[in-house]
Amino acid sequence: MLNVTPLATIIVDSVTQIAQNKLKKEKIKPTSIPAISAWVIKKVLDCLDRTKIHGIVHCSGGAQTKILHFLGDNLRVVKNNMFPLPPLFRIIRSESQTTWEEMYKVFNMGHRVELYLPEEFAQEVIDISHSFNVDAQIIGHVEQSNKKELIIQSPYGTFEY
Repeated sequence: MLNVTPLATIIVDSVTQIAQNKLKKEKIKPTSIPAISAWVIKKVLDCLDRTKIHGIVHCSGGAQTKILHFLGDNLRVVKNNMFPLPPLFRIIRSESQTTWEEMYKVFNMGHRVELYLPEEFAQEVIDISHSFNVDAQIIGHVEQSNKKELIIQSPYGTFEY
């Protein structure tokens, strides 16, 4: 059982309040509504041969490193074309002094859902996503490796998990 101290709650609440105040000040709006992701995925599943979809990961509860729970032992995921970082995550990092490496482990960093499929089907998924006015792009690739690993190459550094 995880023991959460009141101090941890206070820290989280204060960071949240600071971030909310800065967001209000900068008039930053949320980028998408979570329910839209479900509609995009439903349409992808309706339109594509499901055997071509090797995995779908919702980047919550493990954030960018969540894929490691589902990855084969001799595969490496390289995320080297990430979306630009939404301002909220820079504010959280600045106020919390969290390392970028930890940020990618804890927060989705603006990536809600990842689909793992052969590259030749990627454009169809991107087009479906765009039909819902949701940005989509190829953010990386999977390759053979001598161990299970994730490499994130970002403007803030290269991180190996």
